Amino acid sequence: MPASRISKVTVHPLRATLPKVQRTSQGDYPAIEIVVVEVETEDGVIGFGEGLCRRGAAGYARFIEEALVPRLLGRDAADRRLLWKAMRAALSGRPGGQIVEAIAAVDIALWDIAGKQAGQPIHTLLGGMGRKEVAAYASSINWLDDATVEAEVAAVLKAGFREIKVKLGHPLRDAIARARLVRKLAGDDIALYVDANWAYDVDDALIVGRALADFGYGFFEEPIAPQDREGYRRLAQRLPIRLAAGESDFVATEALMSLQDRSLGLIQPDVTRSGGISETWRICELAAAFNTAYAPHVGWSGAICVAASLQLAAAAETFRTFECMVYQNPLRDAFTHPIVGEGSQLVEGKLAVPQGPGLGIEIDRDALARFRIA
Repeated sequence: MPASRISKVTVHPLRATLPKVQRTSQGDYPAIEIVVVEVETEDGVIGFGEGLCRRGAAGYARFIEEALVPRLLGRDAADRRLLWKAMRAALSGRPGGQIVEAIAAVDIALWDIAGKQAGQPIHTLLGGMGRKEVAAYASSINWLDDATVEAEVAAVLKAGFREIKVKLGHPLRDAIARARLVRKLAGDDIALYVDANWAYDVDDALIVGRALADFGYGFFEEPIAPQDREGYRRLAQRLPIRLAAGESDFVATEALMSLQDRSLGLIQPDVTRSGGISETWRICELAAAFNTAYAPHVGWSGAICVAASLQLAAAAETFRTFECMVYQNPLRDAFTHPIVGEGSQLVEGKLAVPQGPGLGIEIDRDALARFRIA
């Protein structure tokens, strides 16, 4: 049997209350949940991965333990694509949902192991673009009152961000007024973006999108529901602003549709949803093939997602900018050694890419135990 065969898989469902409630057009988020998978080989190498699960992390953990772990034990950890297919076969039907998010956690852990065994960061294993640091934008200015927004914009400018993303919602008049306000606060030299979190239908998105173009915003993220592909095509044809989406895609075949029809100018897969590094890298390569910009989605995730996303950003040919979350999150800013991808680490608008083996981080086991769901 190969020396790198998998001897143990431990699943950690985690939950942390956020110091400050986050608000989007979809509602309030007072807490964050993720599932962390720890994979150990028989020669003692341990890799960590993270799966996206907004709610129900304990359910994800049970699914991984019952449906995926039996397909992993005793197998060679180096066979990442083979193991991906073996886990995928646990459920029939089109790939998506819980199973792909669960696979993502395992796959990231397997890449972490591969990097540690090779003594190289993951971005080097992927081929690399020679990047040691990546441009980053502040994410996100909340869909809250004007006074809060003014304070948040001032804070990210003081931190040195040159790119900022703003959350918008309904009513349209307030959304347009908010976009105008943030442009006034930031000034003309700061790159601004908008994330609507599916707030609009096509007609409303046209109204908001034209205003954003007038205010000089750089991209309009998820203006409409992600499954409305014809709607994205209509918007792309009629709006003078780059459309961004992709965090809701699970596999590369979904991303391919938006790349082929040129409806997106920026694709944003989330490594903890899109099947881990293996499948997300396929999306990155497709983006390069279609000459489309790539920006990893991080969102309300943990430090492992941040580290994995930085590794992908460093290696992807068409990488554009990195989502640096600027709210306090114990599963991100108090979870690893060293801390990774924090706004406080920004230097001239850029974040350093971890250069240690694998993900380039070490998990704080005290934090792992402290946030575990009983």
